[in-house]
Amino acid sequence: MGDTLIYLVPAFGVLGLLYTFWKSAWVAKQEVGTERMDRIAKAIADGAMAFLKAEYRVLIIFVLAVAILLGISGNAEGSSPLIALSFITGALCSALAGFIGMRVATKANVRTTNAARTSLGKALEVAFAGGSVMGLGVVGLGVLGLGALFLLYSQMFGVESAENVNKVITVITGFSFGASSIALFARVGGGIYTKAADVGADLVGKVEAGIPEDHPLNPATIADNVGDN
Repeated sequence: MGDTLIYLVPAFGVLGLLYTFWKSAWVAKQEVGTERMDRIAKAIADGAMAFLKAEYRVLIIFVLAVAILLGISGNAEGSSPLIALSFITGALCSALAGFIGMRVATKANVRTTNAARTSLGKALEVAFAGGSVMGLGVVGLGVLGLGALFLLYSQMFGVESAENVNKVITVITGFSFGASSIALFARVGGGIYTKAADVGADLVGKVEAGIPEDHPLNPATIADNVGDN
């Protein structure tokens, strides 16, 4: 019975991801609105993905460097080179969750705006669906990654004794280290970008050109909205 329950853990992660993809497809099917709204939304989406790609290029170097250090230190007592594998897996899951969240956020923005032209209830429905994609995407990838690694390592080390169980848990901790590292860098990097874009848009628009905040004539407004995502 216990062995069967262990296999259900990654299965629930898959179910969470399936729900995520279904909700993401539902958001994408909603009406975008006017041509101008679509054009602005595409500019924001392009900027958001450009930022994400630039950030991930830097994070790849960090992940590889830390994974190499974890692999080298894996021969120490109480450690294992497999911690590096868990670290990379956690980093990949976290990066994928960020990518999914950014894609659906840029899609949900304009569709929520268009839905608000009809009713606040419809706008709330679209916005909530977009947010649920990110939330369940993080949970689904986390549960799937941890469950799959536990199944893999339990087959390798066995879970018949407390010593083997502790070894499995020790190796799996690399997953949380990798996932939280990417989330931390993404949060800090995104916050810096957001504030820089916000201040830049205010200085150029309101101070120098006398343009109101978030005015479409201010090109920096696009960068500001990219940061908000």
